[in-house]
Amino acid sequence: MLRRNFLKTSLGSAALATVAACTGGTSSAKKGECCENGSSGIAYCPNAKLNISFQEGTLQFDTLKEKFDLMEKLGVTGFEPGGRGLAGRVQEIKDALSGRNINVSAICAGFSGFMLAEDEAVRNECRDTMHEIIVAAGKLGSTGVIIVPAFNSQKPCKPHTQETRDFLCEWFNELGTFAHENGTTVILEPLNRGEAFYLRLVADAASICRDINNPGVRCLGDFWHMTREETSDLGAFISAGEYLQHVHIASRKRRLIPGEDGEADNYVDGFKGLKAIGYNKYVSFECGSKADDRNASATAAVELLRKQWEEA
Repeated sequence: MLRRNFLKTSLGSAALATVAACTGGTSSAKKGECCENGSSGIAYCPNAKLNISFQEGTLQFDTLKEKFDLMEKLGVTGFEPGGRGLAGRVQEIKDALSGRNINVSAICAGFSGFMLAEDEAVRNECRDTMHEIIVAAGKLGSTGVIIVPAFNSQKPCKPHTQETRDFLCEWFNELGTFAHENGTTVILEPLNRGEAFYLRLVADAASICRDINNPGVRCLGDFWHMTREETSDLGAFISAGEYLQHVHIASRKRRLIPGEDGEADNYVDGFKGLKAIGYNKYVSFECGSKADDRNASATAAVELLRKQWEEA
């Protein structure tokens, strides 16, 4: 049996989801809260909900008004802008969202420098630009600002050691406190090994959040990266538990709009995990598109995700 399939089966049969969902180790469920049983026998928290979000480039329109008009028609309730230059766009975004049933979800990076740089000046650049984005995120009511400790191309970089992890925890604790003071969070994003040597599993990110124990520090699960790194989507989300603040989604072969890779684009296992932990924040599109009509592809993708959420 393949390791991935073995772990899927083991997680379900061991009722790990029941433990995670019903003992307080969730993003939404309170300790002792009753859970509904899913079709696969996994205990689901009744307050789990699929809230879909689009990044700014998901739809093929020139203006925010056009994008938001279609998003409202589709019932997409989250908007994920990039962080670069966000401080100068706060009022623009607020005005465009006024009177709509759409809120800012997470902010996608946009900082300069990187936190695991050997050069202190580069680390300080990362901290300072993150502070600027965090302040803007707080003004917009965002759920958090996404950050990656280091990409493979960013060098010289601190080595993968216990000292580096300790440094990362200290650095994130300070940044998380600043985020919490501004009414938002910082969100650690694990990547696949082709993009980053450090922080590749959702459980690794969640363990850092646990060790820091700061309400301003949370993590993210990205279906694209998870496809290449995780043995079980369900297990990855359960391992994140209460620390899961955001989810990214894309097609599973080419990182396109969900559905553009056909039958490969199955997210049911992951959705089971999200239901088990009572996840009710955002699942946000982070993807390109090869479709002739990008907007039609995104429309079909919304229906696909809702269908699979019901199947989970």
